[in-house]
Amino acid sequence: MINKQSLLFLTLTSLVLVLSIYYVTMPNELLLTNNSSYISKEEVKDDVKISVANSDTFSAMKSILNTEREEELTNLKNKLTDKTLGMDEKNNIYEEIQSMNKIKVMEEKITKIIKDEFNLENFIKIKDDVIEITIKKDETDKNLTVKIMSRIEKEYPNMYISVTFKK
Repeated sequence: MINKQSLLFLTLTSLVLVLSIYYVTMPNELLLTNNSSYISKEEVKDDVKISVANSDTFSAMKSILNTEREEELTNLKNKLTDKTLGMDEKNNIYEEIQSMNKIKVMEEKITKIIKDEFNLENFIKIKDDVIEITIKKDETDKNLTVKIMSRIEKEYPNMYISVTFKK
């Protein structure tokens, strides 16, 4: 028989699969913007006003990362409340949750540093001991890359730092 947790997992997995297929088959023109700000278009159809905003690539990347982390956090919290697990296993799960929260704070701090000091829109992803920094800029700039890497290395000296540029 299927219990509530299995049913919830199956439902969420199905939802993620359907949304993934939808976004993969979606035309690229809907995902791209011509400028860095949001473009708002208003349409009137059957006396209903609909406002449509084109999504920014960086916003989409942040949204996907947040969704993945929220799902993982939900799974960990569900495991934490499982009565069949021992105390050591629950402690390990709790440490994983704390680690995820610490990583989120680190990402926010690095985003703020780059935004404040270099005035650049960026996307930060930290996994294990790797900090992946994606900067919104048309051209790669080696001097800027070195400055960003050295600045972030001051804050987190034992981490591997990767900087990429994306339009």
